[in-house]
Amino acid sequence: MDASESPLVEFRDLVFGYGSRAILDGVSFTVPRGKVTALMGASGGGKTTVLRLIGGQLRALKGEVRVNGQDVARFSEQELYAARRRMGMLFQFGALFTDMSVFENVAFPLREHTDLSDALIRDIVLMKLDAVGLRGARELMPSEVSGGMARRVALARAIALDPELVMYDEPFAGLDPISLGTAARLIRQLNDTLALTSIVVSHDLEETFRIADHVIILANGSIAAQGTPDEVRKSTEPLVHQFVNALPDGPVHFHYPAVGVEDDFGNVHGGRR
Repeated sequence: MDASESPLVEFRDLVFGYGSRAILDGVSFTVPRGKVTALMGASGGGKTTVLRLIGGQLRALKGEVRVNGQDVARFSEQELYAARRRMGMLFQFGALFTDMSVFENVAFPLREHTDLSDALIRDIVLMKLDAVGLRGARELMPSEVSGGMARRVALARAIALDPELVMYDEPFAGLDPISLGTAARLIRQLNDTLALTSIVVSHDLEETFRIADHVIILANGSIAAQGTPDEVRKSTEPLVHQFVNALPDGPVHFHYPAVGVEDDFGNVHGGRR
């Protein structure tokens, strides 16, 4: 298989959990190069865990996480850091350095990981900020920009080192409809313009389905469905049907397991509670 056709990321029968609690149980999937892959599912289903496994912050109990055909668990410390420099990460709510200007936030990874001159760093930072529409905001502090703008600054920082993979952890959380639409279009445009591969963890079904090429739904430690957005929408699997239609009840129950109503509200020693 040609390298350009092989998946950038591949999970092979991966098992991960904490103690006796399994988060991922025998999960296998691939992330195609040059595409936007959406990773979705109910809260606590292991989506952010997947991102941490790809970045090497967590190690699988069994199975493999392969990036560019190499098992992340077998990387030396130096190889892991080199692999991470080819990854960009947009953290939930941006996670900007509050004591640095917009410019310095984007310049940070360039200063940290390269020996480029200040003049070249300036040009790169301004190009990245221009790509997200914020070149004119470079002197502002994070406290002086809106939530949507902060997310765009974080996106400029995530692509500062020209990564091949960008991972987004809830990029739409807390955004108004205008900012949300802008962020979604940017993810799609930058993916295509810069020939990136993107993984988007999100609960915003409509906007995420609009920009994704491939969708993976995680549930109960395994993959409930995967395919194009249209294929996932048409899934007859009960949990997927509940998720994509935002139904209050189904395999994911509204009520947390409890003793019977009679036991909580019934007679106690012949009287009422």
